[in-house]
Amino acid sequence: MKYGFWLPIFGGWLRNVEDENMPPTFDYAKKVIQHAETWGYDTTLIAELYLNDIKGIEADSIEAWTTAAALAAVTEKMEIMTAVRPVFHNPAVTAKMAANIDQISNGRFTLNVVSGWWEEEAKQYGGEFTEHNDRYDRTSEFLEVLKGLWTEETFSYDGKFYNIKNTNLSPKPVQRPNPILYAGGESEKGKQVITAYCDAYVMHGGTVEEVRNKIEDMKRRRKKAEKEALQSFSMAAYVICRDTEEEAQEELHRITTVKDAAGYAGMKDFTTKSELEQQLKLQDYSVSNRGLRPNLVGTPEQIAKRILAYEAAGVDQLLLQCSPQLEELERFAKQVMPKVEELRNTLTNI
Repeated sequence: MKYGFWLPIFGGWLRNVEDENMPPTFDYAKKVIQHAETWGYDTTLIAELYLNDIKGIEADSIEAWTTAAALAAVTEKMEIMTAVRPVFHNPAVTAKMAANIDQISNGRFTLNVVSGWWEEEAKQYGGEFTEHNDRYDRTSEFLEVLKGLWTEETFSYDGKFYNIKNTNLSPKPVQRPNPILYAGGESEKGKQVITAYCDAYVMHGGTVEEVRNKIEDMKRRRKKAEKEALQSFSMAAYVICRDTEEEAQEELHRITTVKDAAGYAGMKDFTTKSELEQQLKLQDYSVSNRGLRPNLVGTPEQIAKRILAYEAAGVDQLLLQCSPQLEELERFAKQVMPKVEELRNTLTNI
């Protein structure tokens, strides 16, 4: 199991807690990622949203791509997975920027491709927000342009959404043939795009059974399409680690008690503009990305046992959220990661 975390660009992950003591600033993000490198984390995921989906649309949030480039220059080992939404980006310019950040990081820059779901944000920032299937058609063309520019000396493309002619891109990315392309998706159209174009699958938090079914389904799709196996299966999860189960449950109750609806501004668009496999409950939306569904709540040993269950189901990377991020990432690294190894070794030797 590899361990990653979501970069705290929104000032936290809790929609019901106003101040999480993790300011949405570059200085704090830099502090978190540099410490996380020393604690054994492998990846950070930088969400791309121009409005703050957690604390309310008027709250501060950090822009993903400029942050990624800056962090690439002040880290040494961490994979920097940055979200990109085709509705806001020119694919040729994006390919150029990605290649440059991959050069800065010496091959540590990867992309999480997101077709988009927040109509209000698109209106405010000039994105062309179309129907669900059209957004995925745009994504398909976007990925074809990225891959073409990264792998061919000159590249031309004539599509419905994008047209370029005899385009040169140099230098190419360090990673060959391309930086890893992650994507998530629960609709049929989304899964078709991932099957055809992407290298790795990112999932919202789910139960062990839900996640196992998604992984098995995606493996079948890739095999049927005669594509290489996906490189990884990552899952978002919110973790609450405490010395006792009672303390963990108290924290769970605290963060899921709705006090202010400001952080729920995007919930309607997320549930109506996306085609989700599981019905979203209000408690699920208390934290980002359905992070509570994996139930990584309890003592280090309880959490470690859950992690091993997800590992057995096919998850090979966790993308963690926690609050406050710096302190809880350290706790997880020092208490949970070793416990996972201990329990795995015990099971292996039985």
